[in-house]
Amino acid sequence: MLLSLGVRGALVGHSERRQYFGETDETVALRTRGALDAGLHVIACVGETLEQRERGETEDVLRRQLAVLEPHPHLVLAYEPVWAIGTGLTATPDQAQEAHEFIKSLLDAPVLYGGSVKPDNAASLLAQPAVDGALVGGASLDVDSFKAICAAAERIPS
Repeated sequence: MLLSLGVRGALVGHSERRQYFGETDETVALRTRGALDAGLHVIACVGETLEQRERGETEDVLRRQLAVLEPHPHLVLAYEPVWAIGTGLTATPDQAQEAHEFIKSLLDAPVLYGGSVKPDNAASLLAQPAVDGALVGGASLDVDSFKAICAAAERIPS
């Protein structure tokens, strides 16, 4: 149905879907597989809460979330630390790099960073070698802000 409407992709497993609609790692995997099998491109989101990060569980959480996903040419992952969604907090470039490297060690797919990307942090996050792009949330609602993030991305050497 989505393809017939011209939709080409889907965002699956966003932290708010997990939090407010009870999506689990298993339902995220089912939705991801279903969308890919139907011919959509998928961005599947993974990430830990602040409590999980503070307890040193980031890798365990990511390993669990990724264990149910399978490589696919139309699958892109987004690391969105839950503690950085709508809180004003963001991962440092080093934290993003470390998480992205770990994710890529488990599943061969491009990985976007998606936790409070803004014009003032986009360049430093996107400059990290393991960060393949950004999943921009609230900053995409302001044209000037989004243009500044796009300009920062264009300046990153490939």
